[in-house]
Amino acid sequence: MAAGNWVLTNSTRTKLINGTFDLDSDSYKVALFQSTSNIGVSSTTYAGLTNEVANGNGYTTGGIAVTLTLSGTTSVKVTFQTNPVWTGAGSGFSARYAVLYEVGGDVVAYCLLDATPSDVAVAAGQTLTVAAHSSGIMTVA
Repeated sequence: MAAGNWVLTNSTRTKLINGTFDLDSDSYKVALFQSTSNIGVSSTTYAGLTNEVANGNGYTTGGIAVTLTLSGTTSVKVTFQTNPVWTGAGSGFSARYAVLYEVGGDVVAYCLLDATPSDVAVAAGQTLTVAAHSSGIMTVA
């Protein structure tokens, strides 16, 4: 499934410019959160987020490590080198948001997994792939 547009947090642009985020060398993860999460534009740290999908049934707390890639020269697009994929197990799991964050640090961006918005249910044996939007996670022009 293609994720909706990624939304940068209020502090992401500043952290990109001042070097807090180094998109092509820092460690990043994508984690899944429920509809009751407090994720929003004012979110700062991963540790401050609430209601991550519970550990088990095909999901591991903390999410999946991702590598970001940069492409272009006059307009630079940020995407995933490989999209994060979860496979449901047992009773499966459901999620509403995907969150990109710097390991041990701050939230970069988040997206709705369904434009309705609705929870996305992943039953045993089904996969959930979070792909960057066609315009990337972000584009700097």
